[in-house]
Amino acid sequence: MILLKLFLVFAQIGLFAFGGGYAILPLIEKEIVNNLHWLTHKEFLEVVTISQLTPGPIAINAATFVGYKVGGVIGSLIATVSVCLPPVILVLIVVRFLKRFETNIWVNNVLKGLRPAVVALIASAAYSLVRGGGITEIKGLIIGIASFIILRTRKLDPILILIIAGIVGILIYQ
Repeated sequence: MILLKLFLVFAQIGLFAFGGGYAILPLIEKEIVNNLHWLTHKEFLEVVTISQLTPGPIAINAATFVGYKVGGVIGSLIATVSVCLPPVILVLIVVRFLKRFETNIWVNNVLKGLRPAVVALIASAAYSLVRGGGITEIKGLIIGIASFIILRTRKLDPILILIIAGIVGILIYQ
């Protein structure tokens, strides 16, 4: 029964994964932490952090982790496949018809309407992470602000920023 639940939950998450991983974080949090209680908020923050450090999209990494925690190896496979399945099907359908409608004013207006909503979803995810303990003290706030400024002004690789932030964390949290 838990494997079916994993499939249905992550297929639903995959179906509404507009805007990519950051935009989908509030939906993952709502389902996994608030509704099903498969993870605590602290564990969810750890999943987000680990997902950032590992290659691949955040939704897939989160599905794999949650699936493993809830249903072992089979659970991780089911959750990973089910979060990928709806977007793959949707992309195949959209690609088939998009060429015909790429100059359609209605299609363009729908896409223009979706963009601000995706930005709002990403902002909501950031707020949720901060509110839930992602930044708990002034040292963390300084690391976060410095990382943001460096990313926006120096155009450094985000992985390098994560490595530097981890090293700074080791040094200042001893």
